Amino acid sequence: MAAVGEISQGHRIHSGRWIIIRVTNELTSSDTPMRFRYLFSLLLLTALCRGQAAPQHPPITGISHVAFYSSNLEAAKKFYGGLLGLAVQPPAVNNYEVGVQQVELEPLPAGHGHDLIAHVAFATPDAEGVRKYLASHGVTVPAKVNSESNGTIWFALKDPEGNPIEFVQERPELTPRHTDKPISKVMIHAGFVVRDQAVEDKFYKDLLGFHVYWHGGMKDGETDWVDMQVPDGTQWLEYMLVRPGEQPSPRTLGILNHIALGVPSVSAAAQLLRTRDWKPSNDEKEQIGRDGKWQLNLYDPDGTRVELMEFTPVQTPCCSSYTGPHPH
Repeated sequence: MAAVGEISQGHRIHSGRWIIIRVTNELTSSDTPMRFRYLFSLLLLTALCRGQAAPQHPPITGISHVAFYSSNLEAAKKFYGGLLGLAVQPPAVNNYEVGVQQVELEPLPAGHGHDLIAHVAFATPDAEGVRKYLASHGVTVPAKVNSESNGTIWFALKDPEGNPIEFVQERPELTPRHTDKPISKVMIHAGFVVRDQAVEDKFYKDLLGFHVYWHGGMKDGETDWVDMQVPDGTQWLEYMLVRPGEQPSPRTLGILNHIALGVPSVSAAAQLLRTRDWKPSNDEKEQIGRDGKWQLNLYDPDGTRVELMEFTPVQTPCCSSYTGPHPH
């Protein structure tokens, strides 16, 4: 179809594309000039907008790693390396590998407080592209990315509520890294405290393209958790909503700021844990969550929650339906 159109005496509009324009005989002779000018202006504006597409963010494919502060790295080693069976790769002896992802532990700074999540890092094939994209939208970002000797490229910033995050572009791995019997080979989500969902949505949803995977609460009709799935993958960031004026206790902060490791079977994972001298308790037991998935909560020596979660639900979730593909 020829992409050429005429207006009145054959005037043409061009803005990267030809736009077909026809002025029909529905216009009466008395109002033709005014309606013509209005139609011409509207179509010209449309043409210009089509010719100037907004820049798109580079892909964000999942979680690269999550870092927590630890008050006792030796005790933490028994939990992450011993109980969970996660390997380390020297010289990074406090970085525990979950397939190609990592749980990183950092020494707790003096006087830091009870918020033990250090940062959440998202995976992307183009860290520099993400940095430029955010900068073009007025987000404060570093002047340049960091480049590591192993080929990793990354940069750090804070989200609108001050949560430290990173975007990491890693050299592709030929095979996942793990020990013979890790409790899990993939981290499927990370969660942290969010006080104003609307503010965070403007960044994660509107700007970066995250979308709601599921949301629910402890009671029907209430929303305590919002799972924001990355735009180009199946893993997600979980908003752990805290109401205005609420000050979570140190124990509650350890529950809210957490990670989830995906497992094919929580029952099989519990059996493996029992061989490592783990025993269930009221806080650490197999259960079906409000999202309809089997889960088992574990706590490291500082009270940080590590959730084992099956990939797919076994019953209908409360509160809302799933709107995206399940992790694997």
